[in-house]
Amino acid sequence: MSDMRGRSSLELQEAKSKLMERYRDCQSQNLKLDMTRGKPCPEQLNLSLGMLDGKNYLAEDGTDCRNYGGVDGIPEAKKLFAQYLEVEPDEIIVGGNTSLALMHDTIMRAMFRGVGNGNAPWVKLPSVKFLCPCPGYDRHFSILEYFNIEMILVEMTKSGPDMDKVKELVRNDESVKGIVCVPRYSNPTGITYSDEVVDRLASMETKAADFRIIWDNAYNVHHLTDQPDRLKNILTACKQAGNPERVLIFGSTSKITFAGAGIALMAGSKKNMEQAKQQINLQTIGPDKMNQLHHVRFLKQVGGIDSLMKQHAAILKPKFDMVQDILEKELGGKHIAEWSQPKGGYFISINTLEGCAKAAVDMAAKAGVKLTPAGATFPYGKDPLDRNIRIAPSFPSGDEIRQAMELLAICIQVVSIEKIMQNAGH
Repeated sequence: MSDMRGRSSLELQEAKSKLMERYRDCQSQNLKLDMTRGKPCPEQLNLSLGMLDGKNYLAEDGTDCRNYGGVDGIPEAKKLFAQYLEVEPDEIIVGGNTSLALMHDTIMRAMFRGVGNGNAPWVKLPSVKFLCPCPGYDRHFSILEYFNIEMILVEMTKSGPDMDKVKELVRNDESVKGIVCVPRYSNPTGITYSDEVVDRLASMETKAADFRIIWDNAYNVHHLTDQPDRLKNILTACKQAGNPERVLIFGSTSKITFAGAGIALMAGSKKNMEQAKQQINLQTIGPDKMNQLHHVRFLKQVGGIDSLMKQHAAILKPKFDMVQDILEKELGGKHIAEWSQPKGGYFISINTLEGCAKAAVDMAAKAGVKLTPAGATFPYGKDPLDRNIRIAPSFPSGDEIRQAMELLAICIQVVSIEKIMQNAGH
């Protein structure tokens, strides 16, 4: 069927009837498929098994990694991952296994201790707000909501957040204290911020002196093609703009080595890292240095990371291609949905007709396919237009992806037909 919006009521009813036959067939298969989160599959995790070999426990400076100490990471880990994030070794902290914990604690310290020198703790202010490019990463929103930080939706464009809106908000409102960003292969759209967006974020005038950019470069090397998206260095841009303390960069190896036993990274100006290290020193006597040692000796250098990620891409790309093929086959040309075609990252973003996403996701769930809840990619779990669906193809097998996506496409078509007929008064 071509454009559904131009079809007669009878044609739509016939199409819906055929789709419901397919849907009932899917229901009869008693599917139990989960595509809710971007988890690495077992084949990807197996790529890093070699990291578990070896018994040496001394770092290059003689530190016994079995013992306490080294709150900001062992020297060789700082060198390797500074290159990975394109910063200097004294501009990075190498921590435990989760960057989300580093982000959570960064916000918590801002709430109770303030940001920088001489700025009031955010908890003592009448209002604290963060800008949230949407669709975006649900766990960022959960952290902000937990601390009662008001989230302001900013629309994502093809080159990053709507910077005209961002500049207006930060210039006029001192209670706007930050923005959360996934700048390369953004979750869930796969967008990479343009050089212009990076420069404008770095140089824009902010009414709040303690404004911070939370720069979560979670998919820094998670390319799916041989022509990866390029991302401008935000810390360098901030330094050149005279705002060296503005950005805090985060990352991890969670989708490079072992998802539950990776290494978390936090980077920024030397001043910011010194302050963070002083505060982190109060909550830990040091991260898991043995894990850091294992990582460095396994990955060896940035080239080792790149080589490993090509192996990941060889596993992931066929899964992403399958999603694209099914969406095009089932929904192409019908003008009821559009979807991203990312060059990297872990997700594909689908936009349905307005008011159709939740119904389609719920319908799929009733037939055994569990997806990220509609609305999860927006603050407070509320998509104002009820149209965004996040697809996470990494963990399921090829057969499971095919079953899940064919079912979801059926559901999107059925719900869309009902919406079109409702709007037409049929």
